Amino acid sequence: MGWVELGHDGVEGLVRLRRQLHRHPELRFTEHQTAVTLAEKLQPFGRVRTGIAGTGLLLELEGALPGPTVLLRADMDAYPVQDAKTEPYASTNPGVCHACGHDVHMTVAYGVAARLAATPPARGSVAVLFQPAEEIPFGEASGAAAALLHEALSGRRFDAVLGLHCWPDLRVGTVGVDRHTAMAAKDAFRIEVLGRAAHAATPALGRDAILGLSGIVNLLHAAVARSRNADELVAFNIGTISGGASQSQVAAYAEATGTLRTLDEGTRERLKVVIERVARQQAAALDLGVRFTWANEMPPVRNAAELVALAHTELPDLVEVVDLAVPPLTTDDFALLGALGPSLYVKLGVTGERGGAPLHSGSFDVDERCLEYGVNALERLTRAVLDGRLTAPTIASVPTPAAAADDTDTDSAAVAA
Repeated sequence: MGWVELGHDGVEGLVRLRRQLHRHPELRFTEHQTAVTLAEKLQPFGRVRTGIAGTGLLLELEGALPGPTVLLRADMDAYPVQDAKTEPYASTNPGVCHACGHDVHMTVAYGVAARLAATPPARGSVAVLFQPAEEIPFGEASGAAAALLHEALSGRRFDAVLGLHCWPDLRVGTVGVDRHTAMAAKDAFRIEVLGRAAHAATPALGRDAILGLSGIVNLLHAAVARSRNADELVAFNIGTISGGASQSQVAAYAEATGTLRTLDEGTRERLKVVIERVARQQAAALDLGVRFTWANEMPPVRNAAELVALAHTELPDLVEVVDLAVPPLTTDDFALLGALGPSLYVKLGVTGERGGAPLHSGSFDVDERCLEYGVNALERLTRAVLDGRLTAPTIASVPTPAAAADDTDTDSAAVAA
């Protein structure tokens, strides 16, 4: 497909936008300049609402006649990691980088909006959400959850909710479609171990919180491994540990945070019980107190069967469609937008011939040919829904080698969000 609809810049304009966003990344809920840049470029296309979840935007595009409705979502925030690249478009914001490809997501959504504005649909409407704060540190708010509270989205329903994510496991020119689950459920936790301080020379007078936490960490890894069955895809991680005040003191306090990723609700609830029970029992065995907190509990991203079928029907003449039989254990608050209607979250191949770094790495980059493929794919899916081509899936249109809910082979190589 050509790029005349995007004006004289063509695909080069998208590359420039992506690089501009990449040079100026901003962290969650601080995407102020990002929002200004996008709003200025989106203004000619239709009504742009600002202030969605603080720094987000919502573009509304209307067809000539009433009809189906589509929501497109792109996340805006960058990741707190130093950009290790030496490219001219490397981040100018120390310690912050678009290491998860959100610059690509925004650029693709802009490209689709430009296409739709240049050739408006005959009927229906499209809302394009640029959402802040998809990256969620422990205990902090989700941008999608905040966006859902805004009057522009609260109570609305769409015939399709569409999005994509850069996927370094896939080469440029491909789009991966998960049969059922596109991202896993996430449950973050914090374990606080409460001891009693004492001089290091008299440890019997104290209760060592660091020693207790060390035992808890080891036991948790073993307990989770032995509490899951071979056919249950699970990821468990302790990501931070801190505690103590001095090398000469028995520590009175230590804490760790971690995450549990699962696909099946039964597995999820069983392992949450195991994790909390082991932490409490080990602390009690050493005469230590413990505070246990669950946070950022995110449901899985589920792809609607009719939209999976639509992708396999509509996209093969534009991109190579890859059937992803095994869902990854990455997570995304796109899951919450499923409350607005049937959703489809596809994986955009971004890796060129030279290979690429994983997500959340400071070396992460993309083959920019992916921008054209991403716009083509999302525009085609959007117009198919607006044209009424979204129907119940048929056996021929949906991959069938294994039951969608029984995805239990191996994990994706992509780093978790």
